[in-house]
Amino acid sequence: MSTSYDVRIWNIETLLGKRGTTYRVRWVVGRNAPIPRTFSTKRLAESFRSDLISAARKGEAFDIETGLPQSMMPTATSPAWLKFAMDYIDVKWTDFAPNHRKSTADGLVTITLAMVKGEDAPSDVALLRKALRTWAFNSLARAKSPEPPAEYREVITWITKRSRTVDELNDTATTRQVLKATSLKLDGSPASAKTANRKRAAFSSAIGYALELGLLESNPLHRVKVKRAAVAEELDTRVVLNHRQAKRLLAAVRASDPEFEAFFGCIYYSAMRPAEVRNLNELDLTLPAKGWGEARLAGSYQDPGKDWTDDGELGEERGLKHRARNATRTVPLPPPLVMLLRRHLNEFGTGQDGRLFVVRSGKWGHALPASLSRPVPLSAVGRVLKSARAAAFTEEEQNSPLARRAYDLRHAAVSTWLAAGTPPPLVAKWAGHSVQVLLTVYAHAVDGQEHVARERIEQALSDDDLAV
Repeated sequence: MSTSYDVRIWNIETLLGKRGTTYRVRWVVGRNAPIPRTFSTKRLAESFRSDLISAARKGEAFDIETGLPQSMMPTATSPAWLKFAMDYIDVKWTDFAPNHRKSTADGLVTITLAMVKGEDAPSDVALLRKALRTWAFNSLARAKSPEPPAEYREVITWITKRSRTVDELNDTATTRQVLKATSLKLDGSPASAKTANRKRAAFSSAIGYALELGLLESNPLHRVKVKRAAVAEELDTRVVLNHRQAKRLLAAVRASDPEFEAFFGCIYYSAMRPAEVRNLNELDLTLPAKGWGEARLAGSYQDPGKDWTDDGELGEERGLKHRARNATRTVPLPPPLVMLLRRHLNEFGTGQDGRLFVVRSGKWGHALPASLSRPVPLSAVGRVLKSARAAAFTEEEQNSPLARRAYDLRHAAVSTWLAAGTPPPLVAKWAGHSVQVLLTVYAHAVDGQEHVARERIEQALSDDDLAV
């Protein structure tokens, strides 16, 4: 431990902010940069500053790294962030869905690398990131191998020795450093708003657990003013295709990959999410010979990867988005979609568990026993859509954002329902949205509908029974 007797302690600073007044003590040890410590009350700040002055007058050596005199060095040390983060993911593992486990691990990797002390760098940053993601922050991997695998041992040892302690987040400068890291890509350029906010959410959740354990004085995120990246909530209308374009796209899918035509039809005609279509079972469907049908959606099929599922499979069935595990949602099936689904069942049948869209012999990956009935991989869905766009769209349309993702067909369906004058609460019910989210994301689809509303109100008011 490097120490110095050269200490300068400054007066207390009063900081005024939206969340209230805080008080900061700053001091310098040796030739290092000033060390700040922020407190919620002036009495705490004065007490801390008085302890520093008393130690300096007694001739105590100050630790250069922490800035604290020997008498103020913690006796019961706060846990290292790396150890704490590993404990945190273990506690939350069973509560998190596989995709949430995966995204939380990604966030913890970035946070943990920002919580490293010192200026030296690991011998292999990419390997360190991989070790953290696939071992340190994966409870299943550590259950199988409590000690780091041989390939990770050196980098895990390196970061274990350099991990800051959890209580160092009481220093606003440390918290700000972590928040900055969550907003950047590996190359230092700004990350997307969704990525930054997802990592910040992982940080906030971990801090909540630290507060629960009493490892922090208060929530440091409340004391640091960092502008959160704004996420565009309203839909980019350039991705929404019209009905003529949709028909061309579906025809192109049928020409090259007919087993996927009804898959994309479910998204376009009934606004199902791709994960919901992958889980669609014949028993969920009502398909009359004529007219409208309906589907009762009972879940979705997610592909987080075998490292994140409890049974080691590539994917697993989950509940509907934002709903209780056993909740269902009924969606209407317009006549064209009823026809597509009936034709799909006649031509391709189902997997042994009744799912409509399953991996078939060899074309989209490894051949599987029919009894497994694994849903078609999302990678195959993407490849089919890319091929169909090339065949169905003009060069200008191909170069645009139009229907680049399967999810964009869902946007087209919801936009069509709203533009047709369907009441928003009903559209929200069919799409599995809240009305607030629906009207925020699809504001474009209700713009310009005032004249339609006025005509309907006028017709209602012109009823003979209402005449005076």
